[in-house]
Amino acid sequence: MLDLLLGKQNPFQTPTFKVNCAAELDQSVKIPDTVTDEGYSCEFGSTKFYTLCGFAGILSCGLTHTACVPLDLVKCRIQTEPEKYKNTINGFKVVIREEGVRGLGRGWAPTLIGYSMQGLCKFGLYEVFKSLYSGILGPENAYLWRTSLYLAASASCEFFADIALAPMEACKVRMQLNPTFAKTLREAFPKMRAKEGIYAFYKGLTPLWGRQIPYTMMKFACFERTVEAFYKYVVPKPRSECSKSEQLVVTFVAGYIAGVFCAVVSHPSDSIVSVLNKDSGSSAMEALKKLGPYGVWKGLMPRILMIGIITALQWFIYDSVKVYFKLPRPPPPEMPESLKRKQATQD
Repeated sequence: MLDLLLGKQNPFQTPTFKVNCAAELDQSVKIPDTVTDEGYSCEFGSTKFYTLCGFAGILSCGLTHTACVPLDLVKCRIQTEPEKYKNTINGFKVVIREEGVRGLGRGWAPTLIGYSMQGLCKFGLYEVFKSLYSGILGPENAYLWRTSLYLAASASCEFFADIALAPMEACKVRMQLNPTFAKTLREAFPKMRAKEGIYAFYKGLTPLWGRQIPYTMMKFACFERTVEAFYKYVVPKPRSECSKSEQLVVTFVAGYIAGVFCAVVSHPSDSIVSVLNKDSGSSAMEALKKLGPYGVWKGLMPRILMIGIITALQWFIYDSVKVYFKLPRPPPPEMPESLKRKQATQD
């Protein structure tokens, strides 16, 4: 029963799925073992598989978000002080003039810790929920409703990922938007806890969910379907004939396309989160009224640039770690043989 729930037989499992389906008709077909015959280091859906996916998520999210801290800092200040930080270039100039080059790195520590924890939950749990939901649906429905499956799995994993992220996100934004508040995480965390209690770290959780859950749903669903479309319409040969380097190029491009859509979908909530963590006494509705219908879109261009690059690099790093550790990397799902037979019968 556990194997069924975790999707041990679903179109998202292994490259041998087509062989498994054929085996229903011809019991003489040998079903390859995913560890030995395919050269993988573990089986799809095993504890080791999910653990290494979580580790890959730590690297992909923690490193990329930390590398983009200067751009993130300028973006946050454009959102909250547009009269002072007029655009991206002007924002960098103002920060460097007032705080020096080191000022651009403000908030790197909570970013590294917070987004590493988010990446652990985001990528690790996405694989768990995708297998779980596809196992419940069954191979045919999992294929037919795969976009809805991606959306449900990504929303589920991000719910928990944001709980892990929220405390460090609150510290990061407070440090970036109030230069005199604290220079380091060691100073910011106890100061926030002493002044506002545990609420200080989770008051932005609801708008964080509002920002990150649509973002992650778009990130995973758009990426999965873009990769599928690339191999179907753009790449001139089947994925199985592509080298690992060629596959990673497709991963990077699809990740960037997904990132652009992610930035647009989640930007209004991102603006609200920035205002909430700057003004300690404000609520989400008060922040929305303060920003207005135009203000919620301030800082969109630097965020598109930042999120596009981040998302592309995250998928590239995530897939690269899978390649390095020889984890199963199923190709885009194909229609199950049983569904093909049904359609052929109906025709």
